[in-house]
Amino acid sequence: MRVNGNKPTIRVVSAEIERDGAYLITQRSEHAVLPLLWEFPGGRVHDGESETDALKRAVRSRLGVEVRPLARVMEVSHPYDDYTVVLCVYQCALVSGEPEALGVAALAWVTPEQFADYEFPGADGHTVELLLTES
Repeated sequence: MRVNGNKPTIRVVSAEIERDGAYLITQRSEHAVLPLLWEFPGGRVHDGESETDALKRAVRSRLGVEVRPLARVMEVSHPYDDYTVVLCVYQCALVSGEPEALGVAALAWVTPEQFADYEFPGADGHTVELLLTES
């Protein structure tokens, strides 16, 4: 965590995983910050950890699958009341396994037309908007 002024900055990575025109999203745990909102799978980057290592670790622990980051497709910064999130999104390929909701409340494969049916936190909402713009 880096401090920018008095507000901490949290670096987060997420995976854009597409299959047959649908994208994998996960629902945050009811005990998490911003509970039960939907997001692209991923997690916080720990000190000394690369973004791609953090992404592989987070997806493995939350969904039980191995991913291969292919390309860094976007970075968005979103201020919350007490901190700022810098979210880096990587296009990823599933390498092995079938996603299971191990460390998340639920998962879903959704088409771009279905994104409006799910509530996303601010930073992830920006990534959905950018993804829809590019589609």
